[in-house]
Amino acid sequence: METATARHGSPEANDSLIHRGTNQSGMRDHNERLVLSLVRQQGSLAKSDIARMTGLSAQTVSVIMRELEEEGLLVRQAPLRGKIGQPSIPMALNPEGAFFIGLKIGRRSAELVLIDFLGQVRSMLQHSYRYPAPRETVEFVTSGMKKMRGELTPAQDKRIAGLGIAMPFELWNWADTAGAPRDVMDEWRHRDIRADIQAQCDFPVYLQNDATSACGAELVFGQAGGARDFVYFYIGAFAGGGIVLNGRLFGGPTGNAGALGSMPVPGPDGKPTQLIDVASIAMLEKALNARGVEASHLWTSPEDWGEIGSELDDWVASASQALAYAIVAASSIIDFEAAVVDGWMPRAVRRRLVDAIIAAIATIDGEGLKLPAVREGTVGIHARALGGASLPLSERFLIGSTTISRSA
Repeated sequence: METATARHGSPEANDSLIHRGTNQSGMRDHNERLVLSLVRQQGSLAKSDIARMTGLSAQTVSVIMRELEEEGLLVRQAPLRGKIGQPSIPMALNPEGAFFIGLKIGRRSAELVLIDFLGQVRSMLQHSYRYPAPRETVEFVTSGMKKMRGELTPAQDKRIAGLGIAMPFELWNWADTAGAPRDVMDEWRHRDIRADIQAQCDFPVYLQNDATSACGAELVFGQAGGARDFVYFYIGAFAGGGIVLNGRLFGGPTGNAGALGSMPVPGPDGKPTQLIDVASIAMLEKALNARGVEASHLWTSPEDWGEIGSELDDWVASASQALAYAIVAASSIIDFEAAVVDGWMPRAVRRRLVDAIIAAIATIDGEGLKLPAVREGTVGIHARALGGASLPLSERFLIGSTTISRSA
């Protein structure tokens, strides 16, 4: 078996340590995923580039590239002519190679998105509600998929490779916080939403925690800036997050690793509380409602909240302080390169929140710790839905799995 060897001091040294291929025929699927992952990361690559980065023989790479091109997953780019030798032909992902559907089930809204092989959004539908109910959610998916698939050609429809569901685990426990009737929320305890939706689909259906899925979207579609180890926070109706280690989403044995919303942080009174009880947008909504302000626009207009007033100032101050403590605490376990913050909020608010987090971290004693760079997420408000769509993409075409539940 031929394996890669790192050339210290060369640009490919780190890549070859991470992206190893094998020329054994039984590992063809692994090698195909490896090639597709590298092409996705780099935009386009020639056969010689892939052979150098993976340690695979030129013959093995040629066979893989030819098969992927025949399957419609890769397309040829314009030849690159050098000073000597034959021109190299870069290969890139074919946008029409595969399609994926993502479903986000949130506390205040559901989203259904259709993306192509590049991650470009082809169609998106949204449904806002006071609280999520299983029957209405399935009806939304049924009608939404019918509309989306009706807009595809028969050839495109056959290339739908899967649907991923991004939703909070144990949703029934959030009845009081979500302001929902307990009997309705208890329905989630006894419903297998993945199985309900799988019954309508002729492609596999996958399931993952919503905040972890958003982290997966940042990993697959975002601009991670080269970071291979980062802690990720998604601030929606409730705060949550995920962890990326060695360039892969880490869910742990139960899929609940990176349950950052449950992390203990100092509360407003100085006593320990959970991050979810301070940094969630639901806390901002609660403050606005207490002043008699109707706050539905927080959920229906995430790109522009308009003028909110002092409640937003207070929320940013308390949320940033709590997130700063969470980042420092996480850094005592793993020396993350970056802490990424995204959420269901306008970009200006996200920028303001990140700036406040950076300022708050500067006031915390981090002696003995290597603190990460704190930066904004690059996927944005639809990270959870796109993360759902990334589940079948990652499971079937990339290195590393991001799901804990899928069809048989």
